[in-house]
Amino acid sequence: MAPASRPEDLLEPVDVGRHLRKLELSLGQVCRVADISRMQLDYWTTKARIPTKGRKQRLYDVDAVETVLLIKQGKDKGLSLQAAIEAAERFKAGQASRAPRRD
Repeated sequence: MAPASRPEDLLEPVDVGRHLRKLELSLGQVCRVADISRMQLDYWTTKARIPTKGRKQRLYDVDAVETVLLIKQGKDKGLSLQAAIEAAERFKAGQASRAPRRD
């Protein structure tokens, strides 16, 4: 391989999404992203059994944040909380069945 003539020629595209999946957001950060209150997020986390990490401070991974955003979307469209939770679960299950396999 010939040496790069410019420093930028050494660089390759970055899969930002792959790196973002490693992030964990605090309760307050998730509230800001979803535009909901801490009380709502606490309640939804319990009712929807959204998994969190952390002991002193609850942390939400990208999958959990997606669940919160789907529930919010359902609530904004007039669904009850339980219907929004169920819709989010079905939506994610459907997405998983259509996702390409990663080997």
